[in-house]
Amino acid sequence: MLEILEIRAVGNRGDGVAVGPVFVPYTLPGETVEVERDGERGRLVRVVTPSAARIDPFCSLFTRCGGCAIQQWSEDGYRAWKRGLVVEALAQARIEAEVAPLVDAHGEGRRRATLHARKGKLGFAEARSHEIIALEACPILVPALNRILPAIAMIERAMRGLHKPLDFVLTATNAGIDCDIRGAGKVDETMRLKLAGFAGDHDLARLSIHGDVVVERRAPLVRFGERDVTPPPGAFLQATEVADTVLADLVLDGVSGAKRVADLFCGCGTFSLPLAAFSHLFACDSDKAAVAALERAGRAPGLKPLKAETRDLFHRPLLAEELKSFDAVVFDPPRAGAQAQAKRLAASKVKRIAAVSCNPVTFAADAAVLIAGGYRLKALTPVDQFRHSAHVEVVALFER
Repeated sequence: MLEILEIRAVGNRGDGVAVGPVFVPYTLPGETVEVERDGERGRLVRVVTPSAARIDPFCSLFTRCGGCAIQQWSEDGYRAWKRGLVVEALAQARIEAEVAPLVDAHGEGRRRATLHARKGKLGFAEARSHEIIALEACPILVPALNRILPAIAMIERAMRGLHKPLDFVLTATNAGIDCDIRGAGKVDETMRLKLAGFAGDHDLARLSIHGDVVVERRAPLVRFGERDVTPPPGAFLQATEVADTVLADLVLDGVSGAKRVADLFCGCGTFSLPLAAFSHLFACDSDKAAVAALERAGRAPGLKPLKAETRDLFHRPLLAEELKSFDAVVFDPPRAGAQAQAKRLAASKVKRIAAVSCNPVTFAADAAVLIAGGYRLKALTPVDQFRHSAHVEVVALFER
């Protein structure tokens, strides 16, 4: 059924919202649009009256590929909306706080991408579908990832005989491309030798299958502060290289002068290693391989003592008694947030906390716990490392 709708706002997933509500992707506030409606969803048929803020998308696959939610909005409107995602999340949690202007951390583009191989196609998933859009290049990726796509396509074709859906987790590092192949299961020696040959032919730094290294021609290197780390295959990293610096600078400013700092959900050391240049550092995370990588990098000369521990902070958060020796705490949990740890922090005597989050809603829930425990939200900065998507990062500073 076709309907004419007026778009009132853009929601937290990037869809335009009309009265109902009806969610219409790729539309903007103030537009009149014709849609094919199915309950609360509307498929855009045409824009009847476009917004003055509408611009031409820069990618020919936009609206087909599910990677970007917004390319059709001019800079001012887009930035205000993305900052507004944080403002709205705080308002829903009844937290009053000043939200700083949005900081752009896109840089050269995303250094990480997961390509899906299904039914002879290699690329990203279509919008709201499991079908795959074949990808030759992506304008939001760093140039190094775009250059390697033909080689990954060759590897995918060589593995089609496995008859399995595969994912290729690609990371552009300072020493070259790191590729971890997932979904293949255990492969025979013939295939491993073939993959090692591809890695050599196309100058991959490292190639692995489910974290099992097939060949490491050079150690993949990522720099945190002044230290290089070799992350385990497929390890969590910030989406862009610039984000490492932007987020770390905000965190370091927030805990400046602290002599003993705990970095919780530390990963490979995005914050731990810059902090260890100035403070005694305790770090923990549930990812054993990431913690081991951090420990190796932490032995470099010029750092303060750094101790790292593998620990599931969802089930075994640091207790108030364990936290009492720290002047400051940094925590950067997954999208689910860190309610268990936030409750223990709220009961502690830690003077300063720097909280980093990729989900404003779960951040707001964690922040409410800290505020109820006596902390004051001193500063909050939204950071945009996922440009053209509905994701936004938050760095917040709390003080007792």
